[in-house]
Amino acid sequence: MRNFIANHHNELIYSVIVFIVIIILKFLFTTAVRKVSKISDFNPVRTNLIIKYINIALTIITIVALTLVWSVNYKELGILLSSVFAVIGVALFAQWSILSNITAGVIIFFSFPFKIGNTIRILDKELLDPNTTELDTFVIEDIRAFHLHLRKSNGEVLTYPNNLILQKGVVLVSTYHEAELFSNEGEGS
Repeated sequence: MRNFIANHHNELIYSVIVFIVIIILKFLFTTAVRKVSKISDFNPVRTNLIIKYINIALTIITIVALTLVWSVNYKELGILLSSVFAVIGVALFAQWSILSNITAGVIIFFSFPFKIGNTIRILDKELLDPNTTELDTFVIEDIRAFHLHLRKSNGEVLTYPNNLILQKGVVLVSTYHEAELFSNEGEGS
């Protein structure tokens, strides 16, 4: 053990530095996401999902940094990784929509102007009400990693993919607070 420590003294120090930097970055990113979530009044489930994505990215960065620190033989590692990535690439190509929905979920977290409880209208001709040929309005019930849960006025629940919500125009009909205000006024009359 002493021989190992003596032979790899620099690598061990650099490894500790990598871990300390990653822990600091994790703390900073997590704190930033929680502040954005609190300021923007986001659902805690969405916040935890974004923090999970950040942890995965930091884990990948840690593995790459440690392979650099320990001078891993990239020829042998390259053969192994190329085989693994070939299999993963085929699987991901077949499931590209899953990746686009996850990416859209992250974008929606940081920049989507609508929140849970808002009433919206999606400008999508496939969502036309067959009886009236007008667009339905939906209340956003939940925003998940892959899709939104939208409730129609008749009670039906629609799961709408995140990548499509970013591609279509969305009209804000009313916010959660406006709907709550109108319902309270109706009860008081």
